[in-house]
Amino acid sequence: MSKFSLDVLKRCVYPFFYNNDNDVIIGAEFGEDVALTKIGESVLVSHVDPIVGAVKDIGWLAVHVACNDIATSGTRPRWILTLVLVPNKEDEQLLKEIMKDIRRAADEIGVSVIGGHSGYSANLSRPLVSVTALGVLSNNQPPILTRGAHIGDHVFITKGIALEGTAILATDFKKTAQELGLSEQEIAQAKNILKEVSILTEALIFAECGVTAMHDVTRGGLLETLLEMAELSSLRIKVDALKIPISPIVTTFAQTFQFDPLKMISSGTLVATIPPDQIGKVQRRLTESGILFADIGNVVPGQGVAIYRGEQVTEYREIHCEEDELARMWEIYLPDDQKKAF
Repeated sequence: MSKFSLDVLKRCVYPFFYNNDNDVIIGAEFGEDVALTKIGESVLVSHVDPIVGAVKDIGWLAVHVACNDIATSGTRPRWILTLVLVPNKEDEQLLKEIMKDIRRAADEIGVSVIGGHSGYSANLSRPLVSVTALGVLSNNQPPILTRGAHIGDHVFITKGIALEGTAILATDFKKTAQELGLSEQEIAQAKNILKEVSILTEALIFAECGVTAMHDVTRGGLLETLLEMAELSSLRIKVDALKIPISPIVTTFAQTFQFDPLKMISSGTLVATIPPDQIGKVQRRLTESGILFADIGNVVPGQGVAIYRGEQVTEYREIHCEEDELARMWEIYLPDDQKKAF
């Protein structure tokens, strides 16, 4: 599943999402992970995200992905609402497995499932799960947004890139992976990456250490994430490509499936901009928590994103939220559930 381009969003979506409610602090805004609404003395943080696919843990993944976005604001998710649609009336076992996945993820995160909707639609070829996640900020706790980067900040990234996309390829496209020459051990190793999808721990650490901006790496990969942070902060981000962590198994899958890890969806990866005087504290806290991280660049005056590879510099200015390498893989290869039909 892909997003519409920013141009389409500006023409067809955002013109209809104005509001006259003074309690809405942040509504529908491009690049921001959450909406913020004043509720009495507190601020309600909300986010909704859908997943369509045959991935085995789709319910579990949907809960983690939505809750990740609440965490990027600097607060802990507390409640979720779920929408689950399956293709056929007879898909009771599939529905049950998805609901069990949702319960498992909710227990892991510590959120309450407070409602939702389930049903079936013959127009679907695979299940759809959408999760609305909610949290609360106190009035004296400022939210952390995508737009908050300052000149001089360092850019930190956690865990590595292309995590979620690699794990989904190993799960939904296992037969293709085997046909392309990947071993059972490599496929199992890639599937195991999905366990790293939550960014809750590191997001709360970053929030406690006074980071200026956070954005989790979803569709469009690290490159799109950096472009959105640069655009919304009206600044430029310089990145040393050699410092970007990428696991050997991700590199193997990228070479085999021929995708660009910088543009691959990667829930489980978090980007934060950090003031220089907080770097030592952040490094200590992340190390104590056993979270892999890297300082990959800086925020400077200007526009866009510059990726340095030694003496070579590649400049990026255009936002292409509609482009993602996992979506491209779905166009090139048949997932396992469709191959069974042939």
